[in-house]
Amino acid sequence: MTWTGDRERAQHTRSSGGAHGRKPVGYKKKMQPVARDRYKELSPALTPEGNVVMSFSFDSYQLEEEELQTTGNAQTQGVLTLMEPDSNPEPADRYHGIYFAMLLAGVGFLLPYNSFITDVDYLHHKFPGTSIVFDMSLTYIIVALAAVVLNNATVELLTTHTRITAGYIFALSPLIFIGICDIWLELFTFKQSYAVNLFAVGVVAFGCTVQQSSFYGYAGMLPKRYTQGVMTGESTAGVIISLSRIFTKLLLPDEKESTIIFFLISIALELICFVLHVLVRRTRFVQYYTNKSLAKNMLKNPMEPSFRYQVHQNTYVEEESKSAAAENSIELQSDVTARRTYVRFDVPVPKVKSSWPKFKDMLFHRYQVLQVIWAYMLSISVTYFITLCLFPGLESEIRNCTMGEWLPILIMAVFNLSDFVGKILAAVPYNWSGVNLLICSSTRAVFIPLFIMCVYPSGKPTFSHPAWPCIFSLLMGITNGYFGSVPMILASGQVVPEQRELAGNTMTVSYMTGLMLGSAVAYFAYSLSSTSQSICFHPETYNSSLPPEI
Repeated sequence: MTWTGDRERAQHTRSSGGAHGRKPVGYKKKMQPVARDRYKELSPALTPEGNVVMSFSFDSYQLEEEELQTTGNAQTQGVLTLMEPDSNPEPADRYHGIYFAMLLAGVGFLLPYNSFITDVDYLHHKFPGTSIVFDMSLTYIIVALAAVVLNNATVELLTTHTRITAGYIFALSPLIFIGICDIWLELFTFKQSYAVNLFAVGVVAFGCTVQQSSFYGYAGMLPKRYTQGVMTGESTAGVIISLSRIFTKLLLPDEKESTIIFFLISIALELICFVLHVLVRRTRFVQYYTNKSLAKNMLKNPMEPSFRYQVHQNTYVEEESKSAAAENSIELQSDVTARRTYVRFDVPVPKVKSSWPKFKDMLFHRYQVLQVIWAYMLSISVTYFITLCLFPGLESEIRNCTMGEWLPILIMAVFNLSDFVGKILAAVPYNWSGVNLLICSSTRAVFIPLFIMCVYPSGKPTFSHPAWPCIFSLLMGITNGYFGSVPMILASGQVVPEQRELAGNTMTVSYMTGLMLGSAVAYFAYSLSSTSQSICFHPETYNSSLPPEI
């Protein structure tokens, strides 16, 4: 808005005073001396088009209509507020549909990997005497760590929806390929099938990890309970897959048929999760919070030209810093409630060409986030490190002469169910500090010697009864679900809204680091259990559902 001369100044005063030219409250007592001083200190500033703009600043200025609606806090600060009424109120999640969708999002990015490792009976028969489960786990974690680092580096470059969509494509393709070409048509030899399955797990790891880290950043822009919903979905995926494998194995005596149906169920569920994501991202609820977060980020990083209101410091500041006057006249400011500010509605954002962020700025932003959430990062890393030392590798090798191949399936099902319960408990509000979470996560290391004693010494382990590994798996699942969720939920609340997506991605990097280190340690545990399976376990005896020719 360009003002020159007394006529424009009078128009501005009348428009600020109300529809009938009413003078602001406290005009006689406060405004006259202040206004007289201000008129002498007008500071011109140039717009990008070269127009001269005169800025005014008034202390203790409040419209009568605003005074009736605002609290005493705004009045004591003397803020000039020319804001329109809120025509876009915060939307509500009716019937908890958005929460359910975020829960299914968590299902979507862990379901493919769980589908590969939960049919452990089929893998043990197809690849006898090998460490296929350990190899799949380690392959998944190595690729996943590389994927999450790549995703964290490109979080400012690619949109969230683009990354999530690409993740779904990479996750679905191997499921379809392995289900058709390897399980149904059996097109590969033993060595080829082994390599193809590991490659498929690697592709799944890349796609699912891109989904996972993107969804955590995505959910971080929503209220806290939706991050908990995503993490609950992770456990729900394990529960669904475990139940699917149990029922397909019970209802279909042929191992090949049951495994094909098992994979078809997984593919159908993954497609449902993807379609639901596409629908939910268009809802007003999701768009309100994502746009709100993006708007706050744009206030700090304007990249495209557009006309909007801008908030500036008063003329005192501009006079004290004449060299920065022109820059301040076009810079967006987010703090509208600061003392001595005024609002301009007609100034275009500078025409800056869109470009990728500088590498130095990207590192600095990550360093800022790291300083705030380091304890939460260590906590979630330690939690999943301990879990991956034991699950799924060592748990899949626990044998019992009576239960046979059903015992590892049962142990995995118990873990997935209890992990689901732990993630639900994480929704209970409690103000954990990062250090306390780290201490509690570290105490879970007691599960490592307990599970080792379930397989060692070989042939006659210390805890030989099948109830022991089930009890340990129950406790480990509950603690994994709780201490694996709470740090992720709380971390995004420690940073400013525009950094929440980055915080979610950074937490996922720490999460994946713990998974990779745990998988590496699991190979040492495998050496303790590798000889125990030959004592009383024979595939032809305990896999009675397998046809004789296989």
